[in-house]
Amino acid sequence: MAEEPNNTPPPPPETEPTPDPENNTQTKQDKGSKKNMFKDLKVKHVTGILSLVSFVFSLPILASVTWLLYMKSYDCEWLFKLPRLQIGISVGLILVFLVCNGALLFLRARWPMVAIIVVTVPLTLMFTVGLALLGSNSLESRRVPATPLWFKMKVDDDGLWNNLKGCIYDVHVCQDLAASSMPLKPSDFNKKKLSYVESGCCTPPEECHMRYVNATFWEKDDTPETDPSVNADCNAWKNDRDVLCYDCQSCKQGYVKALKSKWSKLGVFLVSMAVFLIACHMALFLATMWEIHCT
Repeated sequence: MAEEPNNTPPPPPETEPTPDPENNTQTKQDKGSKKNMFKDLKVKHVTGILSLVSFVFSLPILASVTWLLYMKSYDCEWLFKLPRLQIGISVGLILVFLVCNGALLFLRARWPMVAIIVVTVPLTLMFTVGLALLGSNSLESRRVPATPLWFKMKVDDDGLWNNLKGCIYDVHVCQDLAASSMPLKPSDFNKKKLSYVESGCCTPPEECHMRYVNATFWEKDDTPETDPSVNADCNAWKNDRDVLCYDCQSCKQGYVKALKSKWSKLGVFLVSMAVFLIACHMALFLATMWEIHCT
C-alpha cells in the first residue's frame, strides 16, 4: 500500500524577539537610580563621618573649660586679677562649643551657608585670642590681659611690683629653696633645676660670678659696685633674706616667664582647636553642598 504524501506545511522559521524600546529605557532608568542611590549613600556616609569628627574635636573645649576653672593660680597671680579672665574665657569656650554643635545639628542641613558663617565667626575670634596670648607682635597690646607685653607693663609698675615681691616673700619661695638645697654642694646646686622665680629672685645672675655658700647666700667678688660693666642686678643683690634679688630685673623677668609659660599653653590650645574645627566645618560644608547637589 502506497504511503500518503505528507501535506503538513513546515513550521515557520524562528525569529528573534524584537527588543522593546520601553523596556530598555526602564532598565537604564533602574540602573541610573541605583547608581544615584549608591552615590547618595556615599555622600551621606562622608557627611556623617565629618559630623562625628567635628563633634569629637569640639569635646576638648569642654575639658579646657574644666582646666581653666579648676587649675591652680600661680603664686600671687591673683594680684593681676587674672581669675576673672579665666572665667571669661571659660564662658566664651562654652559658647563656642554650643554654637559649633548647634549649627551642626540645626542649621547645616537647611542653611549650610548660614551655618558655616555662624561657626566661623567665634572660631576666628578664638584663633585671634590664642595668637594674642602667644605674643603675636601684630596682635599683642598693653591693653590685652595675659599677653607678654601686658605682663611686662604690669611688673614695671613699682606699686604693683612692691605688692608682688611682698607676696613672693610671703609664699616662701626662696625660703623653701634654701631649705631644700641646704645639704647640696656647689656642683650639685648648679645641676639643680630651678623655676623661673627661684632663678630670678632667689639667686644672683650667673654673670655676677658670685661664689655659692648656700641657695640664698653668695659671696661677691672684688668688682667695684660702681663698675658700669657689671650687671645692675649684681649690685642689687643682697644676702639679706628679706632683700635677695627681689629688686632685680631678673626677678621681674623670671616672674613674667612663669606666667607666660602658663598662659602660652592656653594660647597654643586655642589656636590649635580653632584651626582643627575650622578645617572640619569647612570640609563638612563642602560635603553638605555636594549632598544637596546630588539630591
